[in-house]
Amino acid sequence: MENDAAEPTEPSIEAETQQPPVLPATEAKADHTAGMLCHLLSLTLLIGVPLGNILGPLIIWLIKRDEDPFVDLCGKESLNFQISMTIYMMIAGILIFFIVGLFMIPALMILNIVYTIIAAIKASKGTSYTYPLSIRFIK
Repeated sequence: MENDAAEPTEPSIEAETQQPPVLPATEAKADHTAGMLCHLLSLTLLIGVPLGNILGPLIIWLIKRDEDPFVDLCGKESLNFQISMTIYMMIAGILIFFIVGLFMIPALMILNIVYTIIAAIKASKGTSYTYPLSIRFIK
């Protein structure tokens, strides 16, 4: 049986001179992972770490804030929101005596989880997120 395949031809001159595209050098990529951790570590309160919602972001922020302005921004936003939520939860705890707190505590917990996840997703994409209902303690 004969091989009916065509004989390979010599590459053209144009094919030899073509180079793969060179990507331009990019600036140093911001550490999106540490920024995302600033937000996500605030959920450690849910697994039983006392004041974990403040301590987690605080530790990451203190370690990385001088190295990356994005982490500095994420850390400040997360800390401001978590301190605000802690104050709101204390107020809701007092309002339990007036029955209003029974409804406020679950609502605040859900808002805390939802806004934290939204902020973490934004941070993983390199976008800053400003939490609603946040008091600016750290500027």
